[in-house]
Amino acid sequence: MEEILLENYSLIIHTIEFIAAITGVILFKKYNSGAAKFFISFLVYIAICDLIGNYTYLVRNGGFFSFLESTPLRNNYWWTTLTWFIGAIVFYCFYYNKILKTKTYKVIVKYAGFSFITISISYILFNIEDYFVKFFPFINVFGALIIFLCTMLYFIEILKSEYILTFYKSLNFYISSAILIWWLIVTPMVFYDIYFSKADWNFVILKWQIYMLANIFMYTTFTIGLIYSKPENV
Repeated sequence: MEEILLENYSLIIHTIEFIAAITGVILFKKYNSGAAKFFISFLVYIAICDLIGNYTYLVRNGGFFSFLESTPLRNNYWWTTLTWFIGAIVFYCFYYNKILKTKTYKVIVKYAGFSFITISISYILFNIEDYFVKFFPFINVFGALIIFLCTMLYFIEILKSEYILTFYKSLNFYISSAILIWWLIVTPMVFYDIYFSKADWNFVILKWQIYMLANIFMYTTFTIGLIYSKPENV
């Protein structure tokens, strides 16, 4: 199991990401009239960004980007922080602002998003050297709180509406459930990044297993949701 994980970890992750993205592209016309079209674009964006993030494989051992070996860009912490831990949160704030119907909820999400962007960028600027060598637990936890806020407002709104009878047919329900569980699982792992090294392969394997299973769950849920859900004109 460990050997399979070491050899195929990236392949497995990219495969499930691209399956979700390709499913969205195939079904784009189905969701073209609602906010779901933005989510499909986001899936494509994430798949491409993660693929680009693998540039680090071409930095090591005299690869095409070996000239980056002695620069801060030799690791992709900065890229993942920018495109996922910040970029994904910004997108979800935008998305939930689109799908929520309660004006107060929309305002809360809007200002939560602006606060997240402002505080995260300021935090990075004050810790710019660490930006290239590790993930920031502060940003990750802050992002998880934003996700929790967005999904809870969505679930509260659903409970108060007639959609409670057909929630299982809504793509937004699958999205909300998947990202909430993903962030709850993955966020605590950031505090243990100091152990993520070849000196402790047991932790490395454990972390990869957790990330892999969390990603499989999230993207599989997205794929099922895209296939099974009915379009919503919101």
